[in-house]
Amino acid sequence: MGKRRSRSRSQSQVLSSLSKKQKKHLRDFGEEHPFYDRVSGKEAKPQICKLSENSDHSGSESDSDSEPEKISEYHKLLATLKNVSEEEEDEEEEESSIEEEAEVESEVDHSDSSLEKEEEEDEEEQEGKRGGKEADMVPSDPEDKDGEAPSQQRAEDEFTDRKHESEFSLETNFLEETIDHKALQKDGSSAVKASEATDPFLQHTNKELKEKEIQAIATNPKITQQLKWSTLGQLVFSTQFHTLDTFKPPKDIDLMTLHLQKPLDSTWPKINSQFLSGPSKPSGSFSPLQKELFSIMNSYRDLLYPERTALGNGEEIRHVYCLHAMNHVLKANAQVLGNNSKRRDKKPRAGEDDDAFRDQGLTRPKVLIVVPFREAALRVVQLFISLLEVGSKKKIDVSNKKRFKGEYGSDPDERPPNLKRPEDYDAVFAGNIDDHFRIGVAVLQRSIRLYAPFYSSDILIASPLGLRTIIGAEGEKKRDFDFLSSIEILIIDQVDIYLMQNWEHVLHLMNHMNLLPLDPHGVDFSRVRMWSLNNWSKYYRQTLLLGALQETQINSVFSKYCVNHQGQVTVRSIPMIGSIGQVLVQLPHVFQRLEAENLLSVIDARFHFFVDKILPQYHDAVMSHTLIYVPSYFDFVRLRNYFQKEELNFTHICEYTERSGVSRARHFFLQGERQFLLFTERFHFYKRYTIKGIRNLIFYELPTYPHFYSEVCNMLKATGGGEEATWTCTVLYSKYDAQRLAAVVGVERAAQMLQSKKNVHLFITGEK
Repeated sequence: MGKRRSRSRSQSQVLSSLSKKQKKHLRDFGEEHPFYDRVSGKEAKPQICKLSENSDHSGSESDSDSEPEKISEYHKLLATLKNVSEEEEDEEEEESSIEEEAEVESEVDHSDSSLEKEEEEDEEEQEGKRGGKEADMVPSDPEDKDGEAPSQQRAEDEFTDRKHESEFSLETNFLEETIDHKALQKDGSSAVKASEATDPFLQHTNKELKEKEIQAIATNPKITQQLKWSTLGQLVFSTQFHTLDTFKPPKDIDLMTLHLQKPLDSTWPKINSQFLSGPSKPSGSFSPLQKELFSIMNSYRDLLYPERTALGNGEEIRHVYCLHAMNHVLKANAQVLGNNSKRRDKKPRAGEDDDAFRDQGLTRPKVLIVVPFREAALRVVQLFISLLEVGSKKKIDVSNKKRFKGEYGSDPDERPPNLKRPEDYDAVFAGNIDDHFRIGVAVLQRSIRLYAPFYSSDILIASPLGLRTIIGAEGEKKRDFDFLSSIEILIIDQVDIYLMQNWEHVLHLMNHMNLLPLDPHGVDFSRVRMWSLNNWSKYYRQTLLLGALQETQINSVFSKYCVNHQGQVTVRSIPMIGSIGQVLVQLPHVFQRLEAENLLSVIDARFHFFVDKILPQYHDAVMSHTLIYVPSYFDFVRLRNYFQKEELNFTHICEYTERSGVSRARHFFLQGERQFLLFTERFHFYKRYTIKGIRNLIFYELPTYPHFYSEVCNMLKATGGGEEATWTCTVLYSKYDAQRLAAVVGVERAAQMLQSKKNVHLFITGEK
C-alpha cells in the first residue's frame, strides 16, 4: 500500500506541474512534447512510460469475479490525468460561476446578504433538484457504470437466476418443507370448500368470467353508488360489469375473519402498535383509517384514495398496503407449494384433468409497488421483514441485506442542519431521494431474497423512471416488459409526486401492464390459470392509487386502466374551506374566469386571455415586481418565448435553471431591475425558496398542490416596506379547473363561481 500511495503521489505531482497543452499532448500521444521540456526554468526529469505488449487493448471486462489484469504504467498515468483534467474543468466552471455571481453580488445591498446565505445552505440540496430534473428525461442506467455492453449484463442480473435457483424456485419446493402452512396441507374437500366460501383471495382468483361479460364491458354503462363511511367519508362504488356489490365497514375486525396467512396474524399487532396509541386508543389491531382501508383492499377492489399525506397518515397507510401485499404473496405461494405436494403424491391417470392445479400466472411477479424515492422502497422492505419475523428468536434469512442498506439507505449528516423548509417538504424529501431504481423481492420458506431476478421475484419495487428504462420504447432492441404480464396487485403510492417528476412514465407503465409475454420464461402452461391464458389478467388486477390530490390526470388513469371485475372504490375529498384560508397577508384576490369550448382548447384560450386582457394591465411601471406562477412547464416555455419576442423586461426561474442563474434572477427581481419573474411550480416543489420583492401576483393557472397557493401568497410579507396597500393577486381559472378551484376556495364557493354569470370574483384575506 505504501508503494502505491507514493507512486500515485509522485504522478499527481508531475501532472500538477504540466500545463494544459502538455497534458493534452500527453493524453493524445502518451508522451510529452519536446518543446515543453523546460516548464518552470528547471530541467524536468523525463517520465518514462513502460508500455506492455497488449497496451492497445483496453480491459473491457468489469466482472468482479474475474482475475485482475496487470495495468500498465501508461494506463495508470492516463487514468490519473483524466481525473485531474476533469477536476480542473469542474473547478474552472465553479470559478466562472463564482465570478459571475460576484459581479452580481457586488451590486447587492447588505440587506440581501440573507438571500445568499439561504442559497449556500441549498448547495447540498442539489441532489433533490437533480432528481426532479432527471425525471423528465430517460438517462442511462446508473447500474451501467462501465458503459460496456450494459444491456446484456443488466438482463442477465435482473431477469435470470444465477444462484439459489432451487432454493427460491416455487416449482421445486413443496409445502411440507415450509412452516406455518399446515392448514392448506389437508386434502379434504370440505376444508377447501369452506375456505373458498370465505377467503377473499380464493373468491377473487377462482372467479371465472365468461366471454360474454368481457365483450359487454365496452358497451356497459358504469354503475355507481355512493356511501358514506365514518372515517373515509364519501365513497363511490362503481363497476362496468352487470352487478355492483357494496358493503359497509365492519365495526370491529377480528384477525381470524380476515384470513391472514401465518405469521401475519401474530406479527401485525406488534408492528402496528405505534398507530394504536393516543387519545382515541382504537380497539383491535387496526386504527379507524386502517380498518376501513384494509376492508376495501382485502375485498380486492380497486381503490383511489386522495388524502394520503407524507406528514400525516403516510406511514399508517404504508403499513396497511404492505400487510395486504405480503398476505397475497404468502397465500399465492402456499397454494403453489401445496399443489406441488399433491401432484408429487398423486398417481397420474390417463385422461385426468389437471385444471384443479391451475394456480399461477404466466410469470412469477405478482405484486408491483411503485414509489417515488429509494427511501420509500427502504421502508417497504423493512416492513416486509418485520411482518415475517415472529419474535426476536425467530429471525428470517434476508439475502443481500447489507448491500440493500448501502444502496437505499442515507447518511443523516448529508443534510445541513440549518436548512429551513416546511415540514411537509422535510417529510417528502427525507432520506435517499434518488428516483431511479428497481429491485426484485422473492419470499419463500421464511426467507426473503433481495435483488432477486425479476422472473424469480414475487414482489417488484420500483420508481416510474426505473421501470421506464427497462420497458423501453417501441423500436428498441433491448427492452422487456414480460414481467408485468401477471401482476395481480398494483400499488402506486404517493402518486401525486409523479406529476412533479414525469407523468408520462406512469402512463407508459399502465400501457404495458398485463400484456401477453413475448417469451414463455420456462412456465408450465398446465399450471397457468385460464383467465391468464385468455389475456384477461387486467380484469383480475387490483390497483391501488394512493396520493394527496384529487387531480384530473390521476382520476383519468383510474377510470381508464382500472377494470377489475370486483369493482372500483373512489374516496371523494371535499374541501370545505380551501387553502385560501391559510393566507396570512392582507391581500385582494381577483379570480377571473376564462371561457373555453372544450378541454383541448383551454390551453390556447388561457394564453390568449392572459396576453390580451391580463398582461396589458401590468405594462405600467407602477405594476413592477410581478411574479407569474406557472404550473405547466410547456406553458412556461410558451410565455418565455412570447416575453422574449415582445422584448418585455423579465427574468425567469424554472427547474432547469442553474444555481447562478437563480441567484441573478432573484437579485434582479428584488432590486426592481426586472419587472416580471416567470416562476414554475416544479421549481417551487423541489426547492421551496422564499422569493423576495413580490408586490403583484399572477397565477397563470391554479396550483397543483392547494397549499402552494397560500405559500406563494404569504411570500409577500417577506419584503414588507409599507407597500401592503398596493399588493394585488390575480388568478385565472376555467370550468375545467373545478377540482383545483375547490381545493383553494372551498367546494361551496367554487360551485357558486362556476355557475355564476359573473366572470370576476373578489376575495380579501388578512382583514382584522
